[in-house]
Amino acid sequence: MRRVPGRTDHVVVVGAGLAGLSAALHLLGAGRQVTVLEAAATPGGRASSSTMDSYVIDTGATVLTMPELVDEALAAVGTSLSERIDLVPLDPAYLAHFADGSTIAVHTGEEAMAGEVERVAGEREAEGYRRLRAWLTELYRVQRDTFIGANLDSPLDLLVPKLANLVALGGFGRLGPAVGRFLRDERLRRLFSFQSLYAGVPPARALAAYAVIAYMDTVAGVYFPRGGVGAVARAMAAAAAEAGAVFHYSTRVDRLERKGSRVTAVHCGERVPGDAVVLTPDLPESYRLLGITPRRRFHWSPSAVVLHAGLTRTWPELGHHTVFFGAHWDRTFHEITAAGRLMSDPSLLVTRPTATDPALAPPGRHLVSVLAPCPNLEVGPIDWARVGPAYRAELGRVLEARGLAGFDGAVEVERLVTPAGWAAAGLGAGTPFSLAHTVRQTGPFRPRNLVPGLENAVLAGCGTTPGVGIPPVLISGKLAVERIV
Repeated sequence: MRRVPGRTDHVVVVGAGLAGLSAALHLLGAGRQVTVLEAAATPGGRASSSTMDSYVIDTGATVLTMPELVDEALAAVGTSLSERIDLVPLDPAYLAHFADGSTIAVHTGEEAMAGEVERVAGEREAEGYRRLRAWLTELYRVQRDTFIGANLDSPLDLLVPKLANLVALGGFGRLGPAVGRFLRDERLRRLFSFQSLYAGVPPARALAAYAVIAYMDTVAGVYFPRGGVGAVARAMAAAAAEAGAVFHYSTRVDRLERKGSRVTAVHCGERVPGDAVVLTPDLPESYRLLGITPRRRFHWSPSAVVLHAGLTRTWPELGHHTVFFGAHWDRTFHEITAAGRLMSDPSLLVTRPTATDPALAPPGRHLVSVLAPCPNLEVGPIDWARVGPAYRAELGRVLEARGLAGFDGAVEVERLVTPAGWAAAGLGAGTPFSLAHTVRQTGPFRPRNLVPGLENAVLAGCGTTPGVGIPPVLISGKLAVERIV
């Protein structure tokens, strides 16, 4: 594996999102001096918290899986997740409502989920679920250390014994048909494949290897930290500061100072010298700082409109995480990934964190975040200043039609985030999900975390190895550190 040559005593980390915080903790554990520069006033990046009047909202990620990766980063400085965060396992992980009026609860435990599958689809489907669960578990086991948790310098690095296992498991086939080998019920197929949207590719086109996301959701389990997902970032930042990292918030990086093939300092209103730098902003911003113009054209994931709403009431249809599926599944994917249109039959993810932590809202109030997938700004250059208010009204009508009667009348305070807002925050193509996991942007074909022409600059975050989502982003920080230490 290629590593940063020369001295690496002091490392400057640009960005205090989960990738930067993971990198900082692992660097501290390896005995490095660490300075973290963050443009925002608080840590977290795309997994941070904000206030909306008296409500505490997660401004980005709301689904936390594989918390052991957070624990691993904290362990690098001698602390643990249990010491700092009250983590609540969610059961069910999701409630799913379908256009035919049926509801399925997604349980993590095998027996509970097999019973739920048998209730809605019969004994044969329950047996198919058990076989699917075993396949997902083996798929994750094969990929965990060799493909997800490893630095890859070349496609030849894939030529390891576990590659044959991945091929034998059908990992290079397509996700939708792979899940269909185990389940016939269309509703169940959706439940175990919709997660590929997080990776930016419809199930019919996504590699079956990305079923590991369904493994994380439906087998490993979904958790919620009291205080919101942003509490994870705050805990990691506090642990890093206690271990000696120096944090500068509200500090925007202007440029990198270079001497030959090395970055010698980071300029952010002052000069911060360092022996190496870890860059965690979204790829366009990192490349701007590096002075790099990519030769390849990137394919970006779909974006999302997110409505945060403080409410005077709730509904029995809502769990902590609730998915409202529309009837026209394939058409929806075509609209948001190819046609550049808003969903004509929306499928929505509604998160109600106050189901688990009522303290996130004032007494007697409730908080929801409604996520509606939509085209990114390259696929669908929509005028969101004009369309945003009309689409907000449409979301209200859809939610009322899906069973949340009186939704708009219960809204006390709200905030709407559109792709234009994501773009203003510096996210490429106005999407919080970064580069899609197409075949040409997977594994060693994804933008590498080493920077051509520079010896001591390393990338981390969802645009580089291994990819999108809280677990891959945490791993990306660790992989960046492996390049340095």
